[in-house]
Amino acid sequence: MSRYLRPGSIDEAVGLLSTDAALRIVAGGTDVYPSLGEAAARAAFLDIARIPGLRGIARDGDHWRIGAATTWSDVVRAPLPAFFDGLKLAGREVGAIQIQNAGTLAGNVVNASPAADGTVALMALDASVEIAGRDGRRVVPLGDFVTGVRSVALAPGEIVTALLVPDRPATSRAGFLKLGARRYLVISIAMVSAVVDTDETGAIAKAGVAVGACSPVARRLPDLEARLVGVPLSEAPDAVLPSDADTLSPIDDVRARAGYRREAAITLVRRTLAACAKAAR
Repeated sequence: MSRYLRPGSIDEAVGLLSTDAALRIVAGGTDVYPSLGEAAARAAFLDIARIPGLRGIARDGDHWRIGAATTWSDVVRAPLPAFFDGLKLAGREVGAIQIQNAGTLAGNVVNASPAADGTVALMALDASVEIAGRDGRRVVPLGDFVTGVRSVALAPGEIVTALLVPDRPATSRAGFLKLGARRYLVISIAMVSAVVDTDETGAIAKAGVAVGACSPVARRLPDLEARLVGVPLSEAPDAVLPSDADTLSPIDDVRARAGYRREAAITLVRRTLAACAKAAR
């Protein structure tokens, strides 16, 4: 029979993790339970969903704090600035509504799937991961936190407590697009999220563009981001080059061939930037 523990605080959770390496952290459980299969009946779980302060979204100084137990439905329904629109669109693509009601953003990130919808949108937002352990708390950029397929930079006894997103200007716009073999409930062939800040003339002052399902870890497109600065947002799609996919390392699998993924990613980048421009009108 499995063990199921429900700590009442982060400190208690960290203490339990430090003394029992077999514990699996669970909040929504939408990734953990399917991955275990029949072994779930014998596993040991640490449920963090009811720890005070771990659920919710709030502005905190120069950034926004998304608690580790915050669900996708929480994000989709929250009254957030326009630069969160890409994250909201990603949330609507995470399984069915039942999964969105239970699954958490932090869980999606920690699961570290190459096709994680949340990681791409959060990466474009320059998000960081707040981590608690016995030595206190630390913050790691999301790009450094996800280190590979199903691999993250969590040390034994550590727990993700929040995702931190820098605040952005009111002129910021964001988008997210996902390509799959069908419209809904599908693992991505490719996905893209973009966030752009514009100046008073409508030119791009800063851009974040991330691509998922085309590499072991979602990747930003730094050359494109630099090239976009100073370009009128309405002309941003024309600045995208086929060579911008050179930073990606797609594979052949049952969903698509690598070459198709590269072309699809570039098309999605152009369409996502076009959607940002349309939202800014």
